Amino acid sequence: METGIKGRTALVCAASKGLGKGCAMALAREGVNVVITARGADALEATAAEIRHATGVEVRTVAGDITTPEGRAAALAAAPHYDILVNNAGGPPPGDFREWNRDVWIKALDANMLTPIELIKATVDGMIARRFGRIVNITSGAVKAPIDILGLSNGARSGLTGFVAGLSRKTVAHNVTINNLLPGAFDTDRLRGTAIGQAKAQGKPVEELLESRKKLIPALRFGMPDEFGAACAFLCSVHGGYITGQNLLIDGGAYPGTF
Repeated sequence: METGIKGRTALVCAASKGLGKGCAMALAREGVNVVITARGADALEATAAEIRHATGVEVRTVAGDITTPEGRAAALAAAPHYDILVNNAGGPPPGDFREWNRDVWIKALDANMLTPIELIKATVDGMIARRFGRIVNITSGAVKAPIDILGLSNGARSGLTGFVAGLSRKTVAHNVTINNLLPGAFDTDRLRGTAIGQAKAQGKPVEELLESRKKLIPALRFGMPDEFGAACAFLCSVHGGYITGQNLLIDGGAYPGTF
C-alpha cells in the first residue's frame, strides 16, 4: 500500500528502543524523514544509524529529556516544521497510591499527559496551516482496562485521552488527525525489565514468568515493535485522514470486552 507520506518529517519521542523505535523505523520505511529523541545519547545514535542503513532517509537525533522545557525546545528546533508527531514516554512506576505524594503525581502527569499536550500545542497550528498533520500518542492498554498497581499511568494517560477526544474533533476538518495507540504486552526492554523484578520478588525464573504471561494472551505471544510501528505508520498515512479521536488497542486480544 502506498502511504503517501514520503518526504514528510516526523518527530518521534523516546525512539531509541522499544515501541518508539518501531514507529520511527516504520515511518522511515515509508520515506519519512525522522527526528528521534531519547535521554540516552549512545542508544539514540545507534538507532539512528540503524534506521539510516535500513531506509536511507534523513535521521536527526536530539538527546535529552522531552519532559522538560529545554528538551522539548531542542526537539522542536531540530526541523523547520513537523508533519507527524509521535508522542511517547516511559510509563511511571507501579505501586500503591497511598505511597505517592504530590511530586510523584506531578512527575507522572508531566511525562504522560502534559508533555504530549505541550508538543501538540507547539505543532498543531502549523499542521493546520499546511492542511496535513498526523499526531499519534502512545498510551497504554491500561487506559481501556485499568490495572490496579498502575494508578499513575491510569490517571495521567486517561487525562491525555480525554484532552485528545475534544481537540481531535476540531482539527480533523483541516486534515489533521489525533489518535492514540494503546499497547498491551510487547516484547520490549521495559517488559523484560518488569518481568525480572517480578521474578526476583516471586522467586521464579524470569522465562517461566514470561511464558505464564503469554498464556494469558489469546494470541499466545507478545507483540513485536515492528507490527506496532506498522499500525502507527497507517494512522500517519494519507489513508488515515478519516480516523481521529480513536483509541486503537493493540494487545493480541487480551482485553475481553466487546467495546
